[in-house]
Amino acid sequence: MNPHQCERLTEILDRHGLEALIATREPNVAYITGFRGLNHTVFQTPQYAVFSRRGTGLVVTNVEIASVVTDRIDADHIACFGGFLAAYDEHPDGDVKRARDLMDGRARSAGDALASVLDALGVRQGTVGLDEGGVTPAGWQRLAARLAGLTAVPAADHFLAARRVKSPWEIEQLARGVLLVEEALNEVIAKLQPGMTEQEAVRLYQSEVVKRGADPVPATIATGARTWIPLPLPSERALRAREVVRFDVGCVFGGYHATVARTAVAGEPEARLESAYGAVQAGIEAAIAAVRPGVPASRIHAVAVEAAHGAGLVTYPAGHIGHAIGLEPYERPKLQRGSETPLVAGEILRIELRHFEMGWAGLHVKETVLVTTAGARVLNRSSRGLIVLD
Repeated sequence: MNPHQCERLTEILDRHGLEALIATREPNVAYITGFRGLNHTVFQTPQYAVFSRRGTGLVVTNVEIASVVTDRIDADHIACFGGFLAAYDEHPDGDVKRARDLMDGRARSAGDALASVLDALGVRQGTVGLDEGGVTPAGWQRLAARLAGLTAVPAADHFLAARRVKSPWEIEQLARGVLLVEEALNEVIAKLQPGMTEQEAVRLYQSEVVKRGADPVPATIATGARTWIPLPLPSERALRAREVVRFDVGCVFGGYHATVARTAVAGEPEARLESAYGAVQAGIEAAIAAVRPGVPASRIHAVAVEAAHGAGLVTYPAGHIGHAIGLEPYERPKLQRGSETPLVAGEILRIELRHFEMGWAGLHVKETVLVTTAGARVLNRSSRGLIVLD
C-alpha cells in the first residue's frame, strides 16, 4: 500500500478511535487496494476493502478473483463469495493455483467474506468505520448483525478527509490528466470551423483522449445559442461564423479525474463578448491568487465574485466556483459562500467561473490548481483567455 495512503488512514483510525475502516464505494476501495471491479461497476455487487493497523483486506465476488490475482492487487487478505464456477487447466501456473484456492474457499455471502477478512486482520472487537455510501439501510443492518462484537459507525466522511491531501504520485496522475485533456482539446480547436457539428467535435475529442491512454467522460461542446444551456447533450447543430463555442471536457487517467473548460468564438469577437469574458477571467485570476493554506473556502468564492462584479459583470450570479477533485470528479471542500473549511496544502482544487446569460451565451473557464505552502500552483498549461478560432 502507498505509504501516503497508509499514513492518512492511520491518522483517521487514531483520531476517531477506530479499529478498522471498511470501504464500500469504488473510489474508497481503490484508495486502499488499487482495485476497481467491473462486476461491481456494472451490476452493483458488493465489494469491500478493509484498512487496519495490521494490514489490508479485500472482498469481491469470485468472478473478480482472476482479475485480482493477475493484476497483482495489493491486499494482505483476500476473500470472495458468489456462484461463479470455472474449469481449470490440467497444468495450472501459480496465478491459476492461487485463484483456484481463493475460489474454492469462497464464503456463502459478502458479509461472511468480510467477517473472515476482519478476523484474519485481528479486528474482532471495538468500533469500525463503515463507508455508508455503498450500502443500503437494509444492507447496513445485515452487516452490523453479521459483524458480531464490532460496532459500526458511518465513515464516508472519514474517507473523504483521508483522500483530501494528495500524495506526489496522485498529484502526478492529476497533472498528467489535465495535460492530456488540454492536448486532446487542442486537436479539436485546431480543426473546429463553421460547418462542424457538436457531435462531430465531441467524437473527435473523445477519440483523441483514447489515443492518449485515458478514458473519456461525457463532454460538452456547445455552439451558438446552445452555449447558455448548462448541460446540453451534443447535437447535430453545426457551428456558424462569429458564434461562441463552450468547451467543458475531461477524462479519467490512472483512476483520477481531470477536467478543463474554455470558451472560444468563431471569428472576431463582439465587444459584449470580450467584456463579459474579461470579467469571468478576472474572477478566476482573483480566485487563484487568493489560494493558500488556511484560507477559508468561502474566501476564494468571495474574491472571485467580487472581481467579476468589479470588472463590469454585475449580473454574475454568486453560485459556487468549484471544489476539490481526485478519485471522484467532485470532492470537498466546495468553494462557496458559507463554507469556512480552511484550505490545506496538498489538496487539488478545480476552480471555475461559469456565466450563463439565457438567450445570449454561456461562458466558462476552469483551472486545476494544487494548494502549496506558497499558494496555488496551476496544473494547466493552456491559455485561459478567450480563444479566437481561425
